[in-house]
Amino acid sequence: MEPMPGREAGFRSRIAATASSRLIHAVVASLAFASLSLSVIVVMTLSAAHHSLALPL
Repeated sequence: MEPMPGREAGFRSRIAATASSRLIHAVVASLAFASLSLSVIVVMTLSAAHHSLALPL
């Protein structure tokens, strides 16, 4: 059995090697949202600590 021209051996494929642009955009948006959420949590925590230290005992 001779291999067909233009076909690569195994599961290698030029299409399978690259991710779709929709997937890349979804991952980038997810990472951006996660970093923004983490920043908001840090700011809220620092603000709460700052306000609790400012209260008189």
